Amino acid sequence: MTDVVLILTTAPAGDLAEQLARTLLEEGLAACINIGAPMVALYRWHGAIERDEEQALVIKSTRDRIESVRTRIGALHPYELPEFLVLDVGSGSDAYLDWVRAETRSRPDPPVPE
Repeated sequence: MTDVVLILTTAPAGDLAEQLARTLLEEGLAACINIGAPMVALYRWHGAIERDEEQALVIKSTRDRIESVRTRIGALHPYELPEFLVLDVGSGSDAYLDWVRAETRSRPDPPVPE
């Protein structure tokens, strides 16, 4: 097991996914974020089946940044309950894992807007 994690979230299809990704990168909370093509999401919400177009984000970060990423997504995301799943990375290229660590190395957390 490594200290590198993959964080999964989604955003409404459009510019928000890229804005969210850029913010996390600029603030040193992630080393890399992949944004998938628009897709259809079907889900149950408040007793009804909903349909939306979304984009998936795969965020490469480290375990010590999880809560900061969660806080930033919560502050910037329009959903009442944004997806936030953390997957452990069992192993990987040493050079790539070192790069993720270097890009997310302890920096002061950005202020959270009130």
